[in-house]
Amino acid sequence: MIQFVKSDQWKVGEEEVCRKLGVDWARTGDGFSWLSDDLERSAALAKAAWTLAKETIEAGRHQLVVLDEITYPINWGWISGEEVARVLRERPERVNVIATGRDAPAELIEVADTVTEMRKVRHAYDQGVRAKRGIDF
Repeated sequence: MIQFVKSDQWKVGEEEVCRKLGVDWARTGDGFSWLSDDLERSAALAKAAWTLAKETIEAGRHQLVVLDEITYPINWGWISGEEVARVLRERPERVNVIATGRDAPAELIEVADTVTEMRKVRHAYDQGVRAKRGIDF
């Protein structure tokens, strides 16, 4: 799991469980971009995360690599969508990749085997219900 946005300051349940199961986990971002005081630093972190992701995919040691919220740094121009698509296209056959995030760029959609788009119909947060530990994080 390589998370492109979440920072190492966040404590999330899925990471705790996955680490107990032996999943390699890297939180490489610095949080929500709209809260960033230094977008150049945020972009540099995204580029470093992509380097880690690329090396992980190309090494072929994992059967599954999750690129959590990679669509955002691609859409913001921080990492090359064309390069991401090339690496996915040329990945070792046994390596499966899941790329998440809203508004997937065309080059990512073109190389994907499956594309799913989720949309909110209703969400508790809109009614003032805050995220709950153990359920939402």
